[in-house]
Amino acid sequence: MSIENDFSLIKDYDNNYCLQVFNLLPVAFTKGKGCYLYDTEGKKYLDMIGGIAVNCLGYGNPKLTSAISKQAKDIIHACNYYYIPQKSELAYRLCRASFADKVFFCNSGAEANEAAIKLARSFFYYKDINKYEIITANMSFHGRTMGTIAATGQEKFSRPFEPNVPGFVHVPYNDIDAMIDAVNPHTAAIMLELIQGESGVNPADKQYIQEIRKLCNEKGILLIVDEVQTGVGRTGKMFCYQNYGVTPDIMTLAKGLGGGVPIGAMLCTNEVATGFRPGDHGSTFGGNPLACAAGNAVLEVFEEQNIIDNVREVSDELFEKLNTLRSKYNCIRSVRGMGLLIGIEFDDSITAQGMREQLMTMGFLVSAIGKSTIRLAPPLILTKAQAGSFVRALDKILKNVSGPKNVFSKIKDAFPSKKQVKDNVSKIGSAKIDKLDTLAVTETKPAETPDGEDD
Repeated sequence: MSIENDFSLIKDYDNNYCLQVFNLLPVAFTKGKGCYLYDTEGKKYLDMIGGIAVNCLGYGNPKLTSAISKQAKDIIHACNYYYIPQKSELAYRLCRASFADKVFFCNSGAEANEAAIKLARSFFYYKDINKYEIITANMSFHGRTMGTIAATGQEKFSRPFEPNVPGFVHVPYNDIDAMIDAVNPHTAAIMLELIQGESGVNPADKQYIQEIRKLCNEKGILLIVDEVQTGVGRTGKMFCYQNYGVTPDIMTLAKGLGGGVPIGAMLCTNEVATGFRPGDHGSTFGGNPLACAAGNAVLEVFEEQNIIDNVREVSDELFEKLNTLRSKYNCIRSVRGMGLLIGIEFDDSITAQGMREQLMTMGFLVSAIGKSTIRLAPPLILTKAQAGSFVRALDKILKNVSGPKNVFSKIKDAFPSKKQVKDNVSKIGSAKIDKLDTLAVTETKPAETPDGEDD
C-alpha cells in the first residue's frame, strides 16, 4: 500500500504524524528526471534549488542510480570494525582532488562540522596547548546540533536551546579588523563559509579570506572552511576554496557529495589528523558502502561528463541574463553568488516568499531566504536553455509587479493561510477514515494512563 499519489492523504498523515518543524508548500513529488520534478498530479517543475544544493546530478542519472542499485544488492551497511572498500576509494578520490591527506565520513553537514570542531580542539589538547575557542562569522550557518548552533552566528537558531555550548566567538563577516581583534591566546580555529548560503548567498571577499589565512599562519590557528553547500563543483571549481587562492587546514562537505544519498565528510591535513586518536570520534553509519558507492559514482560522472565545465558555462550565461533583468527592473537590488549558487535580492515591493510561490505556480522551484532574497542552487547539469526559461519566467512576473503591492499579496489567495491549514487539519481529526487502518497494517496503540504512569 502506497499513498504517494494521494496528495490529500499525504498532507493528512504529515499533519497528524510528523513533527511540524517545516513550513511546507502545498505540493508533493513522486518522480524526477534530469532537472525536472513531477508532482502527484503530474505537473512538471524545473528544479532550480536542487534539494538545496544536494541533487548535483539531477534525477535519475544512470551511473548514480546503477551504482546505488548494485551496491544495495551486494551490501548496504557494514560496521566500522572492518575495512570498507567503497569508503577507502572515496577517501582516495577526495584527497587526490583537494589539499587533504585524511578524510572522516559521517552522514550530514552538521556532523561534518561537529567533527571539525572536535578535531580543532583535540589537536591542541594533545599538544598540551590551552586553545579551544573557535571564531565564526555573524549570519553564518553551520548546522542544527548543539555544537553547530553555537557555532552558527544567528541567535534565532540557538536561543530556544540555551544554555549554548561555550567556546564560540562571532564577528562581522568580511571584516578583517574585527577578526584580528577577536583572536586571543585561547583561539584554536577560525571557521567560515566562503559563501554564506543561509543568510542570502553572500560571498566572502577574496582579500578577506587571504588575510585570514595569513592571520592563522601567524598565530598558529587552524582554518576551517565549511563547504557543505559550496563544495563538489557548486561554484565552478571542485571546492570553493580553490577560487580564493588559499588552502584550509580542515574542510567539511556534504549535500552534493552523494548526489542525494545522505553523506558528510571532514577532510584535513596529516598534521591536523594527529588530533584524533582511535576512539576519539566515530559514526555508526558514516562511510557505509551504499553512501560511499554513491559518492564514488558522483565523482566519476564529474570526470566523464565535464560537469564543472558545464557549471562555469551555464553560470556565466545565467548571471549575464539576471544582471540584464537587474538593469531592467529597479526592484532587483542585487544578483550575487558564484557558479550555480546564486542569490537574487529584491526591494521592499517584493517578498521572497511571494516570489517563490509565484514561480512555483509557473513550474519553477527556488528557495526563499529572509524577507527579500531567493536562492538558486540547481542541479549542476542545468542547461543554458533551462536557465533561460527560468529567466523568462522571472521577467514575466516582474512585468506584472506595479507600485507598492508586493508579489505575495497578489497571489496570496492561491495558497491557504496557516489558519486555514490548521482549521482543515482540525476538521479531519478523529472523523477521518484512515486507509491504512482499514487494511489492518497500522499498529494499535494502548491508551495512555493519567500522568504518563504505567497500568
